[in-house]
Amino acid sequence: MKYVMVPGGWQGGWVFDSVAAELSRDGHHVEAVTLSGLEQDGPADVDRPPNLDAHIDQVAEIIHRGDGTPVALCGHSYGGMVIAGVADRLGDRLGQLVFIDAYVPDDGDSCWSLTSDSFRELFIAGARADGRWVAVPEGLDPRARPHPLASFVQSISLGGDPRPAPGRTFISGGAWPGSPFVTLTERLRDDPNWQVHEIPVGHNIARRDPQSLAAVLGTLPSGSA
Repeated sequence: MKYVMVPGGWQGGWVFDSVAAELSRDGHHVEAVTLSGLEQDGPADVDRPPNLDAHIDQVAEIIHRGDGTPVALCGHSYGGMVIAGVADRLGDRLGQLVFIDAYVPDDGDSCWSLTSDSFRELFIAGARADGRWVAVPEGLDPRARPHPLASFVQSISLGGDPRPAPGRTFISGGAWPGSPFVTLTERLRDDPNWQVHEIPVGHNIARRDPQSLAAVLGTLPSGSA
């Protein structure tokens, strides 16, 4: 199977390095995306931060230029917003949609509307310098970069296209302090359209337990559920 992996806020494709290594050893192909504006050498245009639509466009292009191999599109945290938008456009190109302790939006939702008060306060405090870029929170990897505020606050537009839906999986990091995903996890457990797994190591599952994450991803069926 081919995996396309979308990181959460402030992080780049590097966050999935260990997961990709595990999956590659089992013969899978992995493409880990660094979203525009989060490049290691800085954004292409600091005065024009990308929004959610730009990130959806970027990942949709990766799926569009694929060779038709079934894709498991995976998103961590904010990356859930991105993969939901891609699936709305290109659901028939996807075998699986995997939300890794991530936001699962409905039409009109945003990362801002779905997150917790503590994260909203973090976004605002982090963007205080210029109103455009949210500074990297303390404790993240040195490779993390300021995140475009526009992508956190823009609402998603989902058309509800009746094309075949990919299989849907939610991987929870457990009830870490301040998690905005605890209620969501319980709701999805009761939804027959979802598979729910738990790797209770906190939010950053790919860094804290890449072996377990790769093991769950490696068991996903290649076709639609």
